[in-house]
Amino acid sequence: MKYFSVSQQGVLLVAALLLLGSLTFKFYYYPRSTRSGEPLKEVVVEVLGEVRQPGIYLYQDPPNLRRAIERAGGLKETAQFDEASSSTILETGTLLTVTREPSQIPPPLPSSNGERRGMKQDEIKIRVGRMAVNKLLVFAIPLDLNHVSVEGLCLIPGIGESLAHEIIAYRKRQNGFRSVEELKNVRGIGEKKYQDLKGFFAAK
Repeated sequence: MKYFSVSQQGVLLVAALLLLGSLTFKFYYYPRSTRSGEPLKEVVVEVLGEVRQPGIYLYQDPPNLRRAIERAGGLKETAQFDEASSSTILETGTLLTVTREPSQIPPPLPSSNGERRGMKQDEIKIRVGRMAVNKLLVFAIPLDLNHVSVEGLCLIPGIGESLAHEIIAYRKRQNGFRSVEELKNVRGIGEKKYQDLKGFFAAK
């Protein structure tokens, strides 16, 4: 039987409490099932920054970027969406960070009477990333073996710092994991441990 370390318990407990509160207040969540009776896996997207209602949202199907921003209450300030990027389909575990940055467009030149015809405005930029590891684990979203850090690996029950370093070392030697099954090639991971760990990962 596997046990969490004290540090793992603390991190996961805090993350679980924060996320439970966020989910309770931001939307009502009713578990649904497919026709076969299997639980419906929903797409999880987190939106932070310059939006009216930052938080974590669930979808029955993968949303595009525009839909995710609108679900979070929309941008705090009016801005044009880039049509190409706004239609980008988001996968589960995506983190959208909306920031306001100084525009790279020079301010308008003064007119003949010395007055400026407009003011230099900030630009709204949206970065697409990945949710924090502790949040991914709370929602049972697999971690990408090719990007997860030592610290992230140590949050998984059954993985200590030594084994985490072995996984990272193997990843560097092989220039990345091509499949989760390659974990069997990591020193310290036998068949039994592989069976315990494989559900936590994906190889992308």
